[in-house]
Amino acid sequence: MNLLIIEDQRDIAQNIADYLSDTSWQLDFAYDGLQGLDLALTNYYDVIVLDLMLPGLDGIKVCEQIRTKSDRHIPIIMLTARDTLEDKVQGFQTGADDYLTKPFSIKELQYRCLALSKRHQVSTGHNIEVGSLSINRQTHEVTREDAAIELNQIPFDILLHLAESYPRVVSRSELIQKIWGDESTDSDSLRSHIYQLRQQLDKPFESPILKTVHGVGFVLDVGE
Repeated sequence: MNLLIIEDQRDIAQNIADYLSDTSWQLDFAYDGLQGLDLALTNYYDVIVLDLMLPGLDGIKVCEQIRTKSDRHIPIIMLTARDTLEDKVQGFQTGADDYLTKPFSIKELQYRCLALSKRHQVSTGHNIEVGSLSINRQTHEVTREDAAIELNQIPFDILLHLAESYPRVVSRSELIQKIWGDESTDSDSLRSHIYQLRQQLDKPFESPILKTVHGVGFVLDVGE
């Protein structure tokens, strides 16, 4: 789970970090709205925890900008010290998926993040299609031009993340974080798995769809 916490109260941010330190979750923190928006739009997150009252850019505006500028739906939990119906309605209208009122239990926050992430995965369905490429998240079946493609686990995970991010270019560092998390790996390992993926995904076909963007990362290019 990759989690972004946008919260200007550093004691709350530290409590969240301490509570989740024993999990495999990857946490990023921002302490103002502009920093949070920049992180949200340039990195991959499963869930964003967004405070309503922030310096620089408040949570409502951050949420609006994420929904306008992001090329994927990122589940957002809004945090607020104001427990009025109007505040909640405004948050939901701008794109928040859930609401939590301060003070809150960090254990409850953890389980809400898990539930929201799982709900989002289910809502996107098991099948994802990019051009002639079809991927089933549940069965791990992959086809291109109706021909079956057999992939080992890590090349499958790489392809799935590229498909979920399409048409965005995914950086090498993002892929390493998404696939391996806290486990130590290096660019040589990623390169090896990218090579394996290309052998199965592109070599049997007339044109490649897995492209390298030099100095940046990788992208699926289906010519649409």
